[in-house]
Amino acid sequence: MIRVAYTLEQCWHDVPGGTAVATLRVLDELLRRDDVEIVGVAGRHRASPDAAFVPAIDVAQLPIARPWLYETWNRVGWPTVERATGPVDVCHSTIAIPAATKAPHVVTVHDAAFVHTPERFTRHGVRVMTAGLDRCRTADLVLCPSQATADDLTSMGFDPERLRVVPWGVEQVAVHADDVERVRSTHGLPDEFVLFVGTIEPRKNLPRLAAAMQHLEHRMPLVVAGATGWGDVEVDGAADVRFLGFVPHGELHALYAAASVFAYPSLQEGFGMPILEAMTTDTPVVTSRGGATEEAAGGAASLVDPTDVESIATGIDAALERRDELVAAGRRRVSDASWASAAAATADAYREVLS
Repeated sequence: MIRVAYTLEQCWHDVPGGTAVATLRVLDELLRRDDVEIVGVAGRHRASPDAAFVPAIDVAQLPIARPWLYETWNRVGWPTVERATGPVDVCHSTIAIPAATKAPHVVTVHDAAFVHTPERFTRHGVRVMTAGLDRCRTADLVLCPSQATADDLTSMGFDPERLRVVPWGVEQVAVHADDVERVRSTHGLPDEFVLFVGTIEPRKNLPRLAAAMQHLEHRMPLVVAGATGWGDVEVDGAADVRFLGFVPHGELHALYAAASVFAYPSLQEGFGMPILEAMTTDTPVVTSRGGATEEAAGGAASLVDPTDVESIATGIDAALERRDELVAAGRRRVSDASWASAAAATADAYREVLS
C-alpha cells in the first residue's frame, strides 16, 4: 500500500476548469484501488468548493491559504504537505505548481500555454505558473495528459526520461430522450444549434467561432456553456450566440446530445476533455488541427485551422454532412478512453518513483 499526498487546491480556484475535473476523476478511480492510500491536501479554506468540485475524500488543510500557499511553495518550499498529512510515501502535485514535500514527487503538467501566449492569461497567473513550471523540472516524474504536452516540455529542456503520458479518460453516460428534452426546455434551446463547452477565456477562440457561424451553409445559433474565466472575450454582436453560463455536470451530457455539432476550435490545449465527452453522446465534433486537440480526437473529428474563420465554418458544415461517419468514429475513439486506465497509469508512476 502506497500512501500518497494528493493535492486538491485547484478545486477552490475561482474557475477550477478541466484540470480540476480530471484530477477528481482520477481521484475517484484511485480510491477504488487496493494498492494506494490517497490523502487529500490543500490550503486553509473556510468553505467547501462549489458542489461540482467537492472531492470524494476529506482534505487535510495546510496552515495558509492561497494565494500565499502558491507563493511560499514557489519561493521558500514551505509548508510541506507532510505538515497536514503526516508521513507519506509519495507526493502527487496535480497541477504545475508543485507542493513542498520531503517525499518522492510526481507532478502533473496539463499544458504550458502560458509560456507561449502569456497575453491570454493574467499577469499574476503567468508569474506564478512560470515559477511553478520551473520547479517541475526537479520532480521525479512529470505526468502529461497528451504527447503534445510532453513534446512541448521536451522542447523547453525537460528531461524526456522523466515524462510520462497519461491520457485523460471520459465518463460513459447513457443519455435518454427525456433528458435531452428537459435540457432543451430548461435553457430554451432550438432544435438545431452548434455547441461549445469550456471556460470562457481568450485561448478558447470564441470570437472566431462566433464569426464562423455567419458563414455556415445551414445557419443555426451558437450555444456556449461554461464559466467566465479571465481575459477579454468579445464576440461579434451580429452573431447569434447564447451564453448559458456554467452548466451542472448532471445536465452536461444531455446538452451535448441535444447539439447538432460540438465545435471546439481552441488555440491551445493540454488535452481537450469536451471532445471526448461530446463523442460519448453521438455528437459530431469539430476541433483544431495539430497539437493536443487533434490527438484527443484520434481521427474522429472534423479538423480545422483555428485561426481561419472560413476553415471553422467549412469544418462545421463538413461535420453536419459527415455526421454518421464521425459518430461511428467517435464511438470507437471513446471505447478505450477510461479514467480507470488513467488512474492505473498514475499508480504505476507512484510505484516507479519508489523503485
